[in-house]
Amino acid sequence: MATLLHIDTSLNGDASHSRKVTAAFRGAWESGNPQSSVIYRDLDAAPLPHLRAPAYYAGHTPPADHSPEERAAFALRAELIEEAESADVILLGAPMYNYAIPSTLKAWIDHVFAVGRTSMTEHPSLAGKPAIVVTSRGGSYQEGTPQHGNDYVQSYLRQALGTGLGLDVTFIVPELTLAPTVLAMADLIPLFETSRNDSLAAAESHARKLAMRTAA
Repeated sequence: MATLLHIDTSLNGDASHSRKVTAAFRGAWESGNPQSSVIYRDLDAAPLPHLRAPAYYAGHTPPADHSPEERAAFALRAELIEEAESADVILLGAPMYNYAIPSTLKAWIDHVFAVGRTSMTEHPSLAGKPAIVVTSRGGSYQEGTPQHGNDYVQSYLRQALGTGLGLDVTFIVPELTLAPTVLAMADLIPLFETSRNDSLAAAESHARKLAMRTAA
């Protein structure tokens, strides 16, 4: 039975553009693979604690050598790592906040980034696993726009998830999401609508393909 790990991070609830696209992916995934299971984490509703020293250093020592504090601290890391390892596909909602990712997503990455297991080893345990990242943003950061070069979401996640964890990362980018609510961006509403529709279609297309692949 195939498993999808679905993580949302937007603080905007039902109004969130990234959540709408991840929901479209999940809906198509479940439709194409009805026997699949979904592990869901809403990191806005239930944020993870920041990585602290006991949990970090426990990842570098054998479990038998852990102190009681390290054992308790590493339990959450172990749970998160095992969730990622058990998934056939990872779906991340990663809206741009202040040019970068939400701190809640950074906390998840810090917990899952385990040297010698998921990273910095010859055979990372997540290597090759598909990761679909929905990174929405209020404006546009494409080449030719005034903000080009100021997107640190895709560059960071490509490095952390792709190079660091070995995931096969695909980005879906709904942009200009502020156009319907910011008067100065009103002329950009058609471009926003096109981006939104393209993102929803891309999410459903990727989900159907991955559902078919994992169901085979």
